Amino acid sequence: MKNKRLYIVLAVIIAIVLMLTVGARNPLDVNLKILAINDFHGNIATSSDGFGGTGRADFLAANIQAAEAQAEHSIFVSAGDLIGASPLISALFHDEPTIEAMNLLGLDINAVGNHEFDEGKDELLRMQFGGSHPVDGDLDDDPFLGAQFEFLAANVVLDETGETIFPPYTIRNFGGVKVAFIGMTLEGTPAVVTVAGVAGLTFNDEVETVNALVPMLQHDNIEAIVVLLHEGGHSDGGPNDCGTQLAGSIAEIVPLLDDAVDLIIAGHTNDEFICEIDGKWVTMADNRGRLFTDIDVTLNRVTRDMTVVAINNVPNLQEDVIPDPIVTALINRYDTLAAPVANSVIGTVTTDISRSRNAAGESALGDVIADAQLAATAAVGRGEAVVAFVHSGGIRDDLDFLAGGPETDGEVTYGEAFSVHPFGNTVVTMDLSGDQIHTLLEQQWVGQPVPHFLQVSQGFSYAWSASAPAGDKVDPNSILLNGAPVFPLTTYRVTVPSILADGGVNFTVLIEGTNRLGGEVELDALKAYFEVNSPISPGAQDRVTVLP
Repeated sequence: MKNKRLYIVLAVIIAIVLMLTVGARNPLDVNLKILAINDFHGNIATSSDGFGGTGRADFLAANIQAAEAQAEHSIFVSAGDLIGASPLISALFHDEPTIEAMNLLGLDINAVGNHEFDEGKDELLRMQFGGSHPVDGDLDDDPFLGAQFEFLAANVVLDETGETIFPPYTIRNFGGVKVAFIGMTLEGTPAVVTVAGVAGLTFNDEVETVNALVPMLQHDNIEAIVVLLHEGGHSDGGPNDCGTQLAGSIAEIVPLLDDAVDLIIAGHTNDEFICEIDGKWVTMADNRGRLFTDIDVTLNRVTRDMTVVAINNVPNLQEDVIPDPIVTALINRYDTLAAPVANSVIGTVTTDISRSRNAAGESALGDVIADAQLAATAAVGRGEAVVAFVHSGGIRDDLDFLAGGPETDGEVTYGEAFSVHPFGNTVVTMDLSGDQIHTLLEQQWVGQPVPHFLQVSQGFSYAWSASAPAGDKVDPNSILLNGAPVFPLTTYRVTVPSILADGGVNFTVLIEGTNRLGGEVELDALKAYFEVNSPISPGAQDRVTVLP
């Protein structure tokens, strides 16, 4: 121990002398640039208007390369939801295009998010290790070789073996200093993914998982620790500050993490912020590749500690940027393959139909989708449903009137409808009592980190109180079906998406539903509704009333 202390003292003295004599940076420090994205969701070809034009994987490649050129050492990481809920150009090919694009971008690590489990653990393992899709084979006629980067999942355990589905962490060496990157998925993944998607898996507590790993890492002389955690929160600040505070799950988790953790790169809630909590830095960079986080740190060769020097959320700009031509070629290839399906017209709209919710939690597009799912399940033999409930989280995009491709204004393409409904959930019809329907409505607030509003079909209405406590917000007497009261002991046929049917998103009362009948995929229900009822106008947003 004395010799070690003497070595440290001598090293510090030598470093001070060198700095004073040659004016150089501390020779004991290693400079490292950490570049990070989160919630990319397969948006390899998506552009946004923000900052004069952002997005697309080929521009991201160019901007990441430019950032890496500024650093002696660099690493490029993702905090989850790299795939899943993807646009058609990636989803049609089971997200292989996104994995291939990220291979070209030089992504080093992806901590798997909840959407990586959308199609189950076997498909996720295929994303890492490659191989043909078990049903569709190689849709692009080329073998899929899998990710050249590491998937991490420290808190996701295979029930059959007790082992993690992917390594819990990876160690990288920069200039002689080791850095640990721990990857994790939010513990609540089973509540937001289909039952089939998480079958055979257990999702452990995030804090307990990290804090159990820290002593193991320190035993191996590792003091620089970065956590890639697909869990989020919200701030009221801008992209490069924390505003008045950070709220949500990540804000509750960070103070409980071992003080040896230096940096947490977060995801899931699609916000953007840079916060310091309890001496630890926490970042998030929007979604869809519109921003990336540029983090400069120093690593001390003696103490092996990490010090954060600067953090910025940087727009993935397109103006005055030459996109990476190899990534552009990949995008163009898949765009050509997907075009016949994506550009087929399924119907028309009279104007923009938005998923933005009013004060009561109701959206114009939610009204339309709920009506489509009721229409798909109302007939005899199809479910005999009298009402449909749709969760807002399953509505991923708006429907715009102005043409975004070869279609004309007002036309809706299959690709646009797919952007609204990318998950592949089916509709399920079941028996619920009026009392269970009341409980379902109350569960929009009970056990939810934020209100999870349900969209309801035409003919169904109710009122809720903003000031009433969770669990007692909905007046049972306000619940009406076609103008008549919904009676507590009467049985009604109710349609919901499959993700909710088994109690997902904390709508646990649906587990009690009986006489179940499975139906078509949500996207097919929406497509059929447009084909029969076009032109479609925005929903009136008059089915749900909010009271003081």
